[in-house]
Amino acid sequence: MKRTWWAAAVFLLTGGGLLAGCGVQPAGVTDAGQAPTGLAPGVTLYFVDAHERLQPQFRPTGSLGTIPEAMALLLDGPGSDAPLHTEIASAGTTKAGAATAFDVIRLTVPLTIEDVTPLGIDQIVCTALGLSRQSGESKATKAQVRFTRPTPESDQERTCPLISPAG
Repeated sequence: MKRTWWAAAVFLLTGGGLLAGCGVQPAGVTDAGQAPTGLAPGVTLYFVDAHERLQPQFRPTGSLGTIPEAMALLLDGPGSDAPLHTEIASAGTTKAGAATAFDVIRLTVPLTIEDVTPLGIDQIVCTALGLSRQSGESKATKAQVRFTRPTPESDQERTCPLISPAG
């Protein structure tokens, strides 16, 4: 036991001498500003621009929130002063549900397939997966959009065309 302590002490003294000999000097404390809080100041929703492309729109909410909360904001639309529009028809209600199992988010929306275009489905999927990623969920997570009336579209596991599965 004494031999181990003695060897450790020799190693530390030798290592310290080597570092000092290389010009490495001790550094003081550096102020780098505010520490990260882990809290997001809002959520990113996806709407459509004049060229029919998805565009992110940051919505300040004070926190990241939940997927159903983000869906409610998405279903409310981009706002009248925004240069973006939605491909999702107004349903009169913004209540949506979300449940995650086996890397699939099952979104229940108050819409029929007739209320939404393929680009509108991408709006829903990108908003949900974006929030999921920001929350630290798996990059392999996909989304299913469940409509009020059964349709084969509800069975598809989707990814967002703007979010790389690897990134």
